[in-house]
Amino acid sequence: MSKLCIIEDDFKLCELIKGYLEESGYDVHIVEDFINIAEEINREKPDLILLDINLPYFDGYYVCRDIRSKSNIPIIIISARSGERDQVLAIDLGADDFVTKPFKLEILHSKIKAVLRRTYGEYAYTSKETKEKVLYLEEKDFTVHFKDKAIELTKNEFKLINKFLLNPGKVIKRGELFQELWDEECFIDENTLTVNITRAKNIFKELGIYNIIKTKRGVGYIFDHNVIKGLENNEEQN
Repeated sequence: MSKLCIIEDDFKLCELIKGYLEESGYDVHIVEDFINIAEEINREKPDLILLDINLPYFDGYYVCRDIRSKSNIPIIIISARSGERDQVLAIDLGADDFVTKPFKLEILHSKIKAVLRRTYGEYAYTSKETKEKVLYLEEKDFTVHFKDKAIELTKNEFKLINKFLLNPGKVIKRGELFQELWDEECFIDENTLTVNITRAKNIFKELGIYNIIKTKRGVGYIFDHNVIKGLENNEEQN
């Protein structure tokens, strides 16, 4: 589960973003101490930061520069400033992307996923303690990795598993999976998707991961990333 920090003084907007992203499977922390932002970031150790420009005490440009001088944590600027100069300055200071207010939460989520992919690679779960990738895909050779195991995938297996990894804890409807794999759901038999889901489940079993894809009868499927946590906790106890 990726951890995100929101640095924004509009707390109503913060709560709106937080609620949406938590439903999408993220751990979200809202920064409230605008004087000691660096200390709070260091303590929380987020995987990505959402940063406003207009802040009390120090503006977002200063905060961005300060964070980037100490860390490579990806930063997405969210600001009402829409001028080209503002966007260029943010990128020059080390921001990874820029989202202009007002924005749709779905667009922000897409930006977050894209930046996380670029920074950490495709993955579903990163160890909170070590920040190492535990379960992830390698697009260069179409393989899925878990600990010291790797399995080669077909194109459709890769696309299907990638869809699950990018949507932990979220119900993914069958129609979404049809579109992900074949673009046009009307030309594919329902059983074909079921066969592909079974293949994905078997791949996870080969990796030693059981019951991570759960069926939501009549709706679709859920990728239960908490299964990975359970495996890690069992290892620690042993």
